[in-house]
This record gives sequence, C-alpha cells and structure tokens, in this order.
Amino acid sequence: MDRLLRKFLSQFIRRGSMTVTTATGSKFTAGNGSGEPIAVRFVTADAERKILVNPELGLGEAYMNGEFVVEQGNIADVLAILLDQADLLPRWAKPWWHLRYLVRHLRQFNPRARSRSNVAHHYDLDARLYSLFLDADKQYSCAYFETPDTTLDDAQLAKKRHITAKLQVKPGQRMLDIGSGWGGLGLYLAEIAGADVTGVTLSTEQLQVASARAAEKGLTQRARFLLQDYRDIEGPFDRIVSVGMFEHVGAGFYDTYFQRCAELLSDDGVMLLHSIGRSQGPDSTNPWIAKYIFPGGYIPSLSEVLPAIENAGLLVCDIEILRLHYAETLKAWRERFMARREEAVQLYDERFALMWEFYLAACEMTFRKQGMMNFQIQLTKRQGVVPMTRDYIAHDEARLRARESGAEPKLKLAGE
Repeated sequence: MDRLLRKFLSQFIRRGSMTVTTATGSKFTAGNGSGEPIAVRFVTADAERKILVNPELGLGEAYMNGEFVVEQGNIADVLAILLDQADLLPRWAKPWWHLRYLVRHLRQFNPRARSRSNVAHHYDLDARLYSLFLDADKQYSCAYFETPDTTLDDAQLAKKRHITAKLQVKPGQRMLDIGSGWGGLGLYLAEIAGADVTGVTLSTEQLQVASARAAEKGLTQRARFLLQDYRDIEGPFDRIVSVGMFEHVGAGFYDTYFQRCAELLSDDGVMLLHSIGRSQGPDSTNPWIAKYIFPGGYIPSLSEVLPAIENAGLLVCDIEILRLHYAETLKAWRERFMARREEAVQLYDERFALMWEFYLAACEMTFRKQGMMNFQIQLTKRQGVVPMTRDYIAHDEARLRARESGAEPKLKLAGE
C-alpha cells in the first residue's frame, strides 16, 4: 500500500510540497518544493485505500472521520495544493468521473417532493450553526467585494445593492424572490427599494426566520414569505430575482425553470439570476458534496443555461461574471467558523465540525484554484426595458446607498 500511495500521489502532486506519513509510519514528499510545506498523515490503511480508489469521495470522508490528519498547515492548505495541479483529477479517478457524468441527470432529478427533501438536508440544520459564520443579515451566497479590504457584512450589503440596481426596482412593484433564504434580500427590496415582495423557500427553518424578521421590521404588508415551490407560485410579477437557488434546480429542469419564470414575468418585467457557475463546460457534482452537503445539487455552465433561456423566449440583456468574489466570501466564512468551531461541536459533534470545515475549505479552494465563478444574468421579455448602457447600475447603487444611510428620505407608497 505504501508503494502505491507514493507512486500515485507523486505522479499527481507536481506543484507545492506535501510530506505524507502513511499508516505504517513511512514518509515521502511529493511536489516540486514550492510554497509553504504541508504535512499530512494517514491514520488507517482503509483511508489510504479509499483515497486511492475514489479520491474525490475518499479524502473528505477520511478527514471527517479523523483518518486523515493535517500535521503542518490546515485542510485549506492541503486542498490549495491538490486543486492547483496541472490535472484537474488524478488519472485513476477519471473512470469515476465518467460514470457520474453518465448518470448525473438521475442524481439531479428534482421533482417537488425530492426538492423539498434536498433543501431540508442542508438548510433545515440548527439555525445557530449558520450564525457562527454568516454575516449579520445571514446572506448565504456570494458577496460582492467592491474593494479588497471590504468586510463581509459590507460586501453582502453591496451584493444586495448591486442586484437591486440591476433590477431597477420601483416602489410598489410586485416582486418574486425565488429561494428567499432567511429573508435578507427580500427585506432589503421591501424596505430600501419599496417593492411588494413575495419570497418562496422550501426550508421551514428559513421560512420561520424570514417571517419573524419581516414582523420585527413592520414589513409584513410589503414582504411575505411562503413555503412553496417556484413551480406552484401564481403571478404575474414586475421583477423576479433568484440568488443561490438555481444550483438546486437540476440540469433536467432548466427548461421548466425558465419557462415558469417567463410565465410569471410581466411583459415589461426584469429578472436577475445569480448562480454559481462553471467556466469549463458541463460536469458532474463532486461525490462528497452530493453525499454530505447538497444532495441533488449541480453547478451549471453557461452553455447549459443559455439554451434553456432561449427556449423560454427570454432575452439576455446582461451577463456579469464574478470571479474571485466567492473565494473571498468562503474564506471569511471559514475563518469565522474556525474561530467558533467549538460551538459547532457542541451543537452537533466533532465529526460534523470536521465535515463543515472540509466543506468550506474545499469550496473556497475550488473557486480560488479552479474554474468556478458566479454569474448574474439579467433577463427581459422584450427589448428596451433596461437602458442601453450599464451606467445606470452605478447611478442606482449610489441612490440606494444614500437611502441605506438615511441621507435620502425613504419613499412611501400611496396610502401610507
């Protein structure tokens, strides 16, 4: 086993410096010696076998089970090396990738009941867990870092502002938020932009929090949240926004998703889709992520999304690619989580904390080292609905920023 481990890891790790201690106690170093040296240790021979057979699944499982230990550096440093190699996957792992790709539509088959079950697996965890690492507004999606030193809370506020500006929201307009989370974006749209917001989620935990927050802010007349599938909502709406939800739709349901959005959107309406995306074409979901974090989830490439948009008769008015913004978001989440890690152990257990640590580190390094990004696609049903140039975005952001600070009187709806 030691010889196989040395051979395969040395073939794969060509950049960086990783010293490996096997379960029998032998040591070897892989890589070209560049960067900070990292040292890891296998506790069991079983962990070595799992990683050799199926590394994409086996590494995460070995780490969360305490069978793969980082002795110098941390798991993020390890993943930074592994995800920065010339080959995206070790050669011996490629047959597993081909098999997953062949059956990916089956794994992403997300009818209503399965969609709700998949959402509950992740989003109905103890709400205190998310408070350990998210910003005060509980934004669980890519932030928008306007400057390198922007704080996480400011970057998440900037994300909401940026999206609202692109939507050109006017007071009183009917707005649908598909995948409304804990309500932060919907409440911003109601309070700052004056929209009449309906948010839909499949998470009972998120619904309770969002509804309570609307009541606390006195916004229940302008911001209501429903436990409902996007396929069952009734329209029409002047504006539709969806942030961090499209990753749960599944490739086989893209046509259904955009056709429903087209039916719900008014003729002069605007839609903004914010999603994680792939820069390197269609793929399959990482098996560890699919098993432990996001069952039924899939990150699309633009080449998979745009045909479904075209089939629905929607017009693409603007596409913006956010490259390293999610890497910085995840870094902030990981650092916050590690600072309060013991609280996560108390909420669940050590294995869960290791799993969450691996999840945040793996996602961060995938965005930092490989071809993951976020895209924002602005859609309409006809020409001339949004301005011809993008200058209006900065202008509207400035206007919204003034409202946030109270420098501009908040608009009131008729009858208020």
